[in-house]
Amino acid sequence: MADEGFKRKLAAILSADVEGYSRLMDDDEEATVRTLTAYRTAIADLVDKFRGRIVDTPGDNILAEFTSVVDAVSCAVEIQQELAERNADLPDERKMQFRIGVNLGDVIDEEERIYGDGVNIAARIESLSEAGGVCISHSAYDQIKNKLNFGYEYLGEHKVKNIRESVKAYRVLVAPEFEGKLIGFDKKASNKRWIWVAAAAVVAAVVGLGIWQYYLRRPFVEPASEEKMAFPLPEKPSVVVLPFVNMTGDPNKDYLADAISDNITTALAAIPDIFVIDRNSALSFKQESVQVKQVAEELGIQYVVEGSLQKAEEGFQLTTRVVDAIAGRNLWAKRFKKDLNDIFETQDEIAINILKAIHAKSTHGSDVVFNLGTKSVEARNYFAKGKDHYSIYDCKKMGKAIVLYKKALEIDPGYAAAWASLAQVYHAVSNKGYACGILPTEARKLRTDCLTKALEIDSTASGAHMLLAEIYQQDGQYEMAVKQLEDAIEKNPNSAELHFKLGELLGEGGRPKQAIALIEKAMRLNPFYPWYYLGTLSRSYFLFEQYNDGLKIAEQLLDRGQKEVDKQVITSGHWWCAVNLVELGQIEQAQAHMKEYLSLLPGANANVFEGLYKDRFQNPEDLERICTAINKAGLRWYR
Repeated sequence: MADEGFKRKLAAILSADVEGYSRLMDDDEEATVRTLTAYRTAIADLVDKFRGRIVDTPGDNILAEFTSVVDAVSCAVEIQQELAERNADLPDERKMQFRIGVNLGDVIDEEERIYGDGVNIAARIESLSEAGGVCISHSAYDQIKNKLNFGYEYLGEHKVKNIRESVKAYRVLVAPEFEGKLIGFDKKASNKRWIWVAAAAVVAAVVGLGIWQYYLRRPFVEPASEEKMAFPLPEKPSVVVLPFVNMTGDPNKDYLADAISDNITTALAAIPDIFVIDRNSALSFKQESVQVKQVAEELGIQYVVEGSLQKAEEGFQLTTRVVDAIAGRNLWAKRFKKDLNDIFETQDEIAINILKAIHAKSTHGSDVVFNLGTKSVEARNYFAKGKDHYSIYDCKKMGKAIVLYKKALEIDPGYAAAWASLAQVYHAVSNKGYACGILPTEARKLRTDCLTKALEIDSTASGAHMLLAEIYQQDGQYEMAVKQLEDAIEKNPNSAELHFKLGELLGEGGRPKQAIALIEKAMRLNPFYPWYYLGTLSRSYFLFEQYNDGLKIAEQLLDRGQKEVDKQVITSGHWWCAVNLVELGQIEQAQAHMKEYLSLLPGANANVFEGLYKDRFQNPEDLERICTAINKAGLRWYR
């Protein structure tokens, strides 16, 4: 026999090559080689992830084999996802796009190399693929058609070089509306049928244009496991709105994509019947390529909202979908084409459809209209720039922030968030005396005027409520401060920062048990919470005389500071470790922590701490207990 001595096997073969490789090399050889090397590494990592192996990489071609065709096709689509994201950072003329073909066939295995018609067909199928797309053979299609959440477009039979029989090919469609569908008929076609297929392909291209690249990012949904979730699943429908992806190719449009996802989060957070992850935790996934499964398990939620913004004709296209991460399926998806100035008009409809998709009840009724800030893109841009400039430590930056917020309000006087943020700047200025060129009395009046405006426009504005509570506390009106935050939480039941602020306030008011519950609720709403949540929680346990718990939290704080190499976090961790250790009778360990604290902040003393907090604690004995503990740990007290 001619094949005697050769080992044969059935394998799924993935073949990929670069579209327009010769042109890229002709334009810039060095840049092309660098990009190709980086992309090959990324592809190799994904092949390994899907349990495959790279067989050969001649020129711009990559050949890989898998034991499972499901793995091969899943890998192919995820490769295109990864490369689409990388290409977004490159100018159009330097983008490197691959065509990918997948075949299931018999191959000859010889010394880790594979040969035969199975490989040749994969290469020919690849040549039928469009740049950035995936095509598969009929044998591959038969194996995966009911196993992956894709659709398929039948491309007909093709005579290909060196293959005796015609090859049937299918294009993989990842947009949600194609899931489980086959476009075209897998049989001999009449000329009319070919016209119909061509028309369908055109329609599919038009319909899928805005959705293709976005859903290429997360091509299928692997179900999340409740057992692997970092937190118990809330009893209410639980959802996170991930940062919308800016796919316009213009980094200056990041603020626009962020604004849309932030506004939708804010809208949903006002609904008491659902559990909404804080936008700051959602932002942790902004620069990552993550699967829905990972997001759901890390945050402990069921529903994930994704979206993208990209250019379309003369305007922009906004695409979004809602995914049930536990069931592993899409619940709702839609794309909107809007002019730049009308892009925010879609937000109400998206928020309402999210509620419908997750079967959430709303006390607002079916005609709910959310207050989602400004409809002006220009105003939002100035607002975003103002937030970027704001710093309580720098008068020049605060002055710039004032100018930018005022520009936003000139464009849209009804922009509540801009009024609240402007009030915050004036508040910071009023605390700095005349250092910033504005008299404190004038700054306080301006602050009050801005707060009044903000709450007249939007009574739910959480930023305005938090600032009012802070002002009340400064003025010695503790109960008014508490009421302000309690009312704000009633209007914003999913606000992590409001829960934290109220917990902090109640801890300073002699109610540490309630403080602990509120701070822990804030940490659940914002799983990637800021470090100061831990410091305040450790203090609350100390005041509640639960010193072991206080120490445990302080150790978490210290560990976080050391991992992040953040001096402020490290010193806070040493401080609260020392305080709790004193009450546990472990004086030597407490003094060791205070020694580390002082090595980072030499010259610190207990008087400074007492001065900062003497007007905040409602029970002087609580402050006295902390000061006594830090003094025993080794922090000097000057009387």
